[in-house]
Amino acid sequence: MKLDDMKKGILTLAAFASVLVLASCGSEETVDEKVAPALEICYYTYDDETSAMTWTAYKTTAKVDVGGTFNEITITGDKSSDDPKKLIESLSFSINTESVETNDEGRNKKIASFFFGKMNEPATITGRVKSLDDNGKATLEVKMNGVSTDVVGEYTLVDGTFDFNATIDVAKWDALKALQSLSEACREKHTGDDGILKTWSEVALTFSTQLASDCN
Repeated sequence: MKLDDMKKGILTLAAFASVLVLASCGSEETVDEKVAPALEICYYTYDDETSAMTWTAYKTTAKVDVGGTFNEITITGDKSSDDPKKLIESLSFSINTESVETNDEGRNKKIASFFFGKMNEPATITGRVKSLDDNGKATLEVKMNGVSTDVVGEYTLVDGTFDFNATIDVAKWDALKALQSLSEACREKHTGDDGILKTWSEVALTFSTQLASDCN
């Protein structure tokens, strides 16, 4: 082999070796390090302005509905939380029964006087949220007429929007005498076409609120 050919062969091998070395190191130099995106944290607070509570009672054997609410409801709880469920579970409430509102002044006075007014503790209804389970069931403890009992209803909590629905029986609060007092006071309105005086002990309740959120 000629000297020039040997030099060319040596140069070719050297170049090939250099390529291998660069290739073997190149994979380490070109690895991209992925940066995990920052997690958004939201803090929730209760807002009275977005809250609404209603009740629906029934009269006559035809079960004619009468709807209403209360104008004075005080709700307290944690100031804020990054867990909306825990924030709802921290809430307690107090209702001024004299603030009952049915869009009928005469009826308001009769309910306040002849129903709530006949109770052992007529001024207020109090309660708290005991728990929200993972299957859409909410349990509240409600005290009325000096009696505390649990109310279990359905709830949803999506993007800070809380909705609760339940049906209660005032008999659980020993309030049937107060209900009969109201029925007699409203005899004309609570007597149906069949001539039967009827005031139902079941009452439907709804509560909804939109938690305020601050995310960063």
